[in-house]
Amino acid sequence: MLILDDFKQELSAFEPKLKELHEVLDIEGKKAQIKELEEQSAAPGFWDDAENSHKVLKKTSSLKSIVTKYEKLKASYDDISVMIELAAEEDDESILPDIKQELAGFTKSVDDLTLATLLTGKYDANNVILTLHAGTGGTEAQDWTEMLMRMYHHWADSRGFKTTVLSTLEGNDAGIKMGSMMIEGENVYGYLKSEAGIHRLVRVSPFDASGSRHTSFAAVDVMPEIDDSTDVEIRPEDIKMDVFRSSGAGGQHINKTSSAVRLTHIPTGIVTSCQTQRSQVQNRDFAMKMLKAKLMEIKEREHLETIADIKGVQKEIAWGAQIRSYVFMPYTLVKDHRTGYEQGNVNAVMDGDLDGFINAYLKALSMGQIQKS
Repeated sequence: MLILDDFKQELSAFEPKLKELHEVLDIEGKKAQIKELEEQSAAPGFWDDAENSHKVLKKTSSLKSIVTKYEKLKASYDDISVMIELAAEEDDESILPDIKQELAGFTKSVDDLTLATLLTGKYDANNVILTLHAGTGGTEAQDWTEMLMRMYHHWADSRGFKTTVLSTLEGNDAGIKMGSMMIEGENVYGYLKSEAGIHRLVRVSPFDASGSRHTSFAAVDVMPEIDDSTDVEIRPEDIKMDVFRSSGAGGQHINKTSSAVRLTHIPTGIVTSCQTQRSQVQNRDFAMKMLKAKLMEIKEREHLETIADIKGVQKEIAWGAQIRSYVFMPYTLVKDHRTGYEQGNVNAVMDGDLDGFINAYLKALSMGQIQKS
């Protein structure tokens, strides 16, 4: 059957790609590392040092995840090859739809793992903290900010990542003026670093009775979660902490106690807050994580020697310098202005279909066509 020959040829084209992935991912080296780490975890006294044991287990899990993904790919390649051979031997066309489906899934898995090889940044493997701010435009911009926050929530859900809303400041009539969230998962910062910047919305506003078209902006700040091993020195005397009652939905504890926390880093003026956790201590811990992440992100972006040098170099948000436009009217289109990647189905994008934009950004970044913002 001619179609089987096409399937066989398509599958064979992946053989050198699998060999390349095996080398680039250093599968054999990772297996050796896993063995060494497992020997460490089995040694007497390993659990006495909780911090070190946690790091070892996290590293082991990360390495195993990569090896498992590659081995599943190799097994899938072999399974599809057998399916094609059986179909050819028995002249059985009924199995063709299954082969096509398996081949499509295999192709996507190869693309995903290939993309993961581009995530070589220092913090790419870390969890991520997103902070969104409404731009000028009042209710329209605030609604847009909430739409973006929902979009990232959908993207995280589609990948099985854990999402925690840290803080929201509700708009006067609709939407939010500001929102922050943590997304936890493998390589999540590496993927979402592409989202940092200004996002532009063009649509007929549901808040305008005249039905005129509006343009709104929202800023997305993307920071990796920084663990305690990272060298970010924050002196206690440089922190001002305010407590207040949480607002909005969030459970029975909301509004009953002053558990929400706002931290201000006095030398730089950076402010972080968290209001969604059940206790003041938990909210402070999350706010501190956000502060550390922001300080480290600015320090590295500006190539500064010390945190103290940050003061005075924070950049103002320049509305109009958008990285991506979302057009609902008069046509539907989402376009990334850095890579040129476009998606005509704006509703799918708002439902979390961001992988095309992420892939295009990472490929362009790896080729030096753009610089990390």
